[in-house]
Amino acid sequence: MYSSKLISREISYLANYHVSPFLFNAEIKALVLQGQCFEALQLYSRNPLNTTRFIYPSLLKACASLSNLQYGKIIHSTIITTGVFFDQFIATSLIDMYVKCGSLSDAVHVFDKLPGSGVVVQDVAIWNSIIDGYFRFGHLKEGVGQFHRMQLVGVRPDPYSLCILLGDHGYVGYKEVKQIHGYSVRNVSTSDLFLETALMDAYFSCGRPEDAWCLFKELEDQSNIVAWNVMIGGLGQNRLRERSLELYLLMKNKNVKPVSSSFTRIIHVCSEGEFVTFGNQVHCDAIKLGFENDPYVCTSLLIMHAKCQLVEQAEKVFNQVPHKEVELWNAMISAYVGNGRAYDALKIYKQMRLSKHLPDSFTISTILSSISMVAFYDFGRLIHTELVKRPIENNLTVQSALLTMYSRCGNNDDSYSVFSIMKERDVVAWGSMISGFCQNRQYKEAAEIFRAMKADGVKVDSDIMASIISACTGIEKVESGCVVHGFVIKNGLEMDIFVASSLVDMYSKFGFPDRAGNVFSDMRFKNLVAWNSIISCYSRNGLSELSIGLFPQILQNGFYPDSVTFTSVLVAISSVAALLKGKSVHGYLIKLRNPFTFDIQVENTLLDMYIKCGFLKYAEHIFQSMPQNNLVAWNSMISGYGSQGECFKALRLFDEMRSSEITPDDVTFLSLLSACNHSGLIDKGLDLFEMMRNEYVIEPRMEHYVNIVDLFGRAGRVDDAYSFVKNMPIEPDKSIWLSLLSSCRIHHNLELGEMVANELLKVQPSSGSNYVQLLNIYGEAELWDRAANLRASMKEKGLKKTPGCSWIEVRDRVDTFFSGDCSSPRTTEIYETLSSLKRNMVKKQSNYEIEIL
Repeated sequence: MYSSKLISREISYLANYHVSPFLFNAEIKALVLQGQCFEALQLYSRNPLNTTRFIYPSLLKACASLSNLQYGKIIHSTIITTGVFFDQFIATSLIDMYVKCGSLSDAVHVFDKLPGSGVVVQDVAIWNSIIDGYFRFGHLKEGVGQFHRMQLVGVRPDPYSLCILLGDHGYVGYKEVKQIHGYSVRNVSTSDLFLETALMDAYFSCGRPEDAWCLFKELEDQSNIVAWNVMIGGLGQNRLRERSLELYLLMKNKNVKPVSSSFTRIIHVCSEGEFVTFGNQVHCDAIKLGFENDPYVCTSLLIMHAKCQLVEQAEKVFNQVPHKEVELWNAMISAYVGNGRAYDALKIYKQMRLSKHLPDSFTISTILSSISMVAFYDFGRLIHTELVKRPIENNLTVQSALLTMYSRCGNNDDSYSVFSIMKERDVVAWGSMISGFCQNRQYKEAAEIFRAMKADGVKVDSDIMASIISACTGIEKVESGCVVHGFVIKNGLEMDIFVASSLVDMYSKFGFPDRAGNVFSDMRFKNLVAWNSIISCYSRNGLSELSIGLFPQILQNGFYPDSVTFTSVLVAISSVAALLKGKSVHGYLIKLRNPFTFDIQVENTLLDMYIKCGFLKYAEHIFQSMPQNNLVAWNSMISGYGSQGECFKALRLFDEMRSSEITPDDVTFLSLLSACNHSGLIDKGLDLFEMMRNEYVIEPRMEHYVNIVDLFGRAGRVDDAYSFVKNMPIEPDKSIWLSLLSSCRIHHNLELGEMVANELLKVQPSSGSNYVQLLNIYGEAELWDRAANLRASMKEKGLKKTPGCSWIEVRDRVDTFFSGDCSSPRTTEIYETLSSLKRNMVKKQSNYEIEIL
């Protein structure tokens, strides 16, 4: 905005400057028409008395163009002094100036001061100006009220009046557009292209491309490029991109000459549909017609290549433009950020600064996003310091980007400092704060910000609700989660696919798969994220069969599984060792052979599935065919060999792993100790334990200590095991004492067994299974009195042994059985079969004994 003082200063110059008023006014008008508004106001200020009433509309237009409200008010005062305020052209220009300078109240004041508060004003242009003002500032109800009032006083709306109503203000729906269209047919005698294109654009906005097409076909002048542009852009907007491309070709065949906006619109359609080849053809057309250096066309081309992940092509377009404007720099920075190349975005930003281009709010927001990606906190602070010197710091978009940058860099204090000084806080700013706290695991603080947001009356969106649901999971309060669920329903967000998926994930982690299933069932539209969430939920909560059963339904509903889907369903298959289903999923994976689904995580899960199903050969084949074996894959294979009794293969693989310069972790050594344990290699197991602690400086976990205790116990060195336990640097838990007690039973060490049993019962006195090993020791030592007393104690405390469990897969179905359980629907059939087998076995044994005799 230019300062009015700078313009007023010129008034003192050339006080005796005399020139013909006609020429003086003509020169001012010419300057305004050429867009030299500052020069026009400067010329006027040199001799304001040498003007006529006809020059004021041009002067007010110049003020509007410069958004110079202060100088506009000075001219308004001059108009009142000269007594030409009631001139309809001047009044219209005044209202328009105040609207464009951001002062609706002044515009309304001017309108209300007209004779009879505008009632006797019969000039439709004045009414259009005030109606447009109301609509621009979002006062739709008042704008529509003035439109009806205009008609009541006998002023007929012109095509521009109808265009204002059709503008993108959120007022018109399909019904209103049809009414305006009908009104124009009845009352607008001549064809008006602006109104017709506005109607076409409104139909597209309402999602009715067929109505727009009918209107386009009826146009009297189909050579007008504006109508073609609206059609091309509107068809693309309604996802009819192929029709949009066809219309562009038809426009060329009809020899309609395209303009810059024609190319930008069709290139935008190409970028949305990833029609790169067609976009390159459009580029050739632009070059033929002399638009190769047009900044808008080049920017659109750059964006198209970037969206299609052709960053090198985007760079070529960028480098070919000799004079780069801010928009092109912004597009290149955005292209790098959108393709995950944050460092390149920072480099191009530095080049932009060196070329003396001042970044705008979009530049700053985008570069702050790139800083967030790589957590360059110091560079972000530097940019923030530069912003303090400019009014752009108070831009809402920039402030929200600063919030996000500080949050992702892990500094919520700086983020909150920015948030606290914001004069206006929109939903994006609140969402950035909440999301930042959640990312840094400050869930209670996120909940407090959410409560403050509700108190401030800001309407929540789906992103914020998803973050708050995540916060409820983080603070591990199911009651809070249920309250938030109620808030979601109250605000009508339960059908939002992202919110519902977050609720499914929350109930899954809280161990309520039934509630998660209800949320999933109530979702009207389900995307792949929702399906993945419910599959993972059932798998996590031990409902593997349900999880596996949902996988075919994804395909039936028209979705293609991604890596998350395959990982979740393979985990479920592994948990029940359903080999046939695992093979089916593997076969489908091979059929797809999509690099986005067949990634290393899926391969690792597939490897684990075959190991848990006992098929080491399949696991070996996958391991050997993997392009790169990460630590997870090595650990899985070592664990697989160990669990199948192939200890020496596990040890050889460990040596290969070390040769491949893969550093083992605690899981690697746990698998190796378990393998040595099962094979009785006590010395090797102890060597590995020392290697883990001394060579790799890995602190043993309880599981490692259990394996060493078990290793001693299996070798009969029970006393050494007990000494090892006593010298442990951490407090033994139940697994340590249970392992040692089992060894005491096997090696009939009654005295030590009783001591260990007492330690076990101190740790966990309420578990019936802990008494079983001691009962077995008493039974095998024929100490029936002690056994009876222990049973009586168990009965008195109401303790029972946890029943054993087994499962079997037959004909693509997995059946699970618990000891003493009769809940299976096939219980009768099962026991009849067992009785039949028992009779046959007795009969066979009798026949065998007879043959021997």
